[in-house]
Amino acid sequence: MFTRLLAAFILVPLIELMLLIQLANYTSLGTTIILVIVTGILGSWLARREGIIAWFRFQSALAEGRAPSHEIQDGLMIVFAAALLLTPGLLTDALGFTLLLPQGRELIRRTLLKRYMQRFKVHFRTPDGFAPEPLNRTTRDSSFTIDAESFERKTE
Repeated sequence: MFTRLLAAFILVPLIELMLLIQLANYTSLGTTIILVIVTGILGSWLARREGIIAWFRFQSALAEGRAPSHEIQDGLMIVFAAALLLTPGLLTDALGFTLLLPQGRELIRRTLLKRYMQRFKVHFRTPDGFAPEPLNRTTRDSSFTIDAESFERKTE
């Protein structure tokens, strides 16, 4: 994990620098600088707008009495997008803008859930070994829910 992070912190800035130099060669230095500034301004405006929307959806979910898991995921992706947009570059800006758009967040959410939920398996066994129905089920908003009942045993 450390080597992947180290490679990312070394390779991503080098690739970004290379792309910015290539863009400056194809257009001009002034155009490249203006593009970096405009994407920063547009990204901060979009991040603020999407963050406010995510906050209201979070509060609405709490008011409705449901767990705001989808809203928390959106908020985290928006914060990550804002951090990416602070980094000058073309790749990080593209990923940042993708995370700021609701359709982009949904695409990334589905991709990550599909990838990581396959790794989780829930098994349970009752004292008599009977399992009437699976505990795992998918809800209408594609989130993953585990239904379970708890009980206490009285010991004398």
